[in-house]
Amino acid sequence: MKIFPLYEGSYSVDISKKFIPFDPAIHQAKDRPASLFVHVRPFLIQTSKDLILIDTGLGYHDASGELFLHQHIRKAGFQPEEVSLVLMSHLHFDHSGGMVNHRDSKMDLSFPHAEYIIQRGEWESAYSKPSKSYRTDIFDILQRSGCIRFVEGSGQLNQQVKFELCGGHTEFHQVFLIEEDGETYFFGGDVLPEPEQLIRKFMAKYDFDPRQTMQLREDYGKRAASESWTCLYYHAKTKAMSKVLYDEQGFHLK
Repeated sequence: MKIFPLYEGSYSVDISKKFIPFDPAIHQAKDRPASLFVHVRPFLIQTSKDLILIDTGLGYHDASGELFLHQHIRKAGFQPEEVSLVLMSHLHFDHSGGMVNHRDSKMDLSFPHAEYIIQRGEWESAYSKPSKSYRTDIFDILQRSGCIRFVEGSGQLNQQVKFELCGGHTEFHQVFLIEEDGETYFFGGDVLPEPEQLIRKFMAKYDFDPRQTMQLREDYGKRAASESWTCLYYHAKTKAMSKVLYDEQGFHLK
């Protein structure tokens, strides 16, 4: 099993939910008042059976008009057409924008040969509870494609992939465990988006249930430590993945 973090860049986002590129070498935080600053990092995982993409980034393009996501997959040594599974933790735009490729006023699937794995409750919430965090025009393209596989609750997708409905960040947020050759990789999406939130107690008002999300981080962190998982951090600034240790002083990264 091989893991490839696909760094898509750093962005500021305010109440408008627009993600604007932010380069600390050029921009200053004071010029983006009332903004959060986030880093976006989907993951590509090669198993013996599948080429898996976990969450799809913002769907932004480079100067030549190519999806950053496609560009990074090629740099990793693969073709976008080889992706066979797209695992979606949830459907907020910064995680789902890259599900489709928006070019010349047209939107097509970014991964037409892949099966998109989505919690049914998350999909229904995106349509029934209007929010700037969801882009239903993207979901409309996916819905017409016939490439969605809805899952409910927790279960085993195939021999390598497990999914767990956990809630917290969104009502129907899910996490993934990828297991092969004695190794387990854990993707926590926005329940465990960066290692710093594991090391210190952190409760965010942007979560659907902030207290539950904080507890989930601790629970998954302890499981990661006891079962020697490698954690993958979607919004990490520098440490894209790590092992986790836990003792009487709290969590530590390895």
